[in-house]
Amino acid sequence: DSAFVLHTYPYRETSVIAELFTRAHGRIVLVAKGAKRPRSTTRGVLQPFQPLSAAWFGRSEMKTLKTVEQERILPQLSGAALLSAFYTNELLLKLTHRDDPHENLFEAYSEALQAMAAISARGGDAVKLATTLRIFEVRLLRELGYALQLVEEADSHVAIDPQRDYAYHLERGPVPLGRTAGQAERSDALQLSGKTLLDMSQDDYRDPQTLAQAKQLMRRLVNHLLGDRVLHTRNLIRELK
Repeated sequence: DSAFVLHTYPYRETSVIAELFTRAHGRIVLVAKGAKRPRSTTRGVLQPFQPLSAAWFGRSEMKTLKTVEQERILPQLSGAALLSAFYTNELLLKLTHRDDPHENLFEAYSEALQAMAAISARGGDAVKLATTLRIFEVRLLRELGYALQLVEEADSHVAIDPQRDYAYHLERGPVPLGRTAGQAERSDALQLSGKTLLDMSQDDYRDPQTLAQAKQLMRRLVNHLLGDRVLHTRNLIRELK
């Protein structure tokens, strides 16, 4: 199956355990026996952010890698693009379940990596990188069953007005400001413009306000799904800044 490496760690003296995200089988964990040996054919192949073709066997949760080879070679990531790619990997590791296929999510991840590789190759572009992350996050939540309500008001299903401001409730969706008693409405509500919501529905982040508000909304939603779990890449990015 087509696959990407999400994470690897040493296992015994010569082997490696790898978490793969595959097109047709979802996230799987397997052992690559002898992968740390100097002459191992898998030693330099099990690298993150590169499209792979992998074969494995076994009926237990821990599979055994049979073969792995590169399908094609993407440009090496660096700087902010590399940190962003590690962030997407951590989201997949913490928000998906093993052996749960998500072919559309696999495509979204592949497209995000290709976009990051292109951005990295051109020296980096913060706006394009942020746009790539927002598009991936929205698609990730949709594929996991938490699709954002971006074109209609919560409950009433009235079309979102780009000229109005809304309070976006994490468990409910967008509600026009002032409709409920008290402007604060609830602690989980985030104020957004209707234009931001409609722009997000079209993957259009050219407006700086849309990009800034979308980042706030996605951070709230991702944190809500993570619960008590911490995203280590966020802490790393914060420390580097």
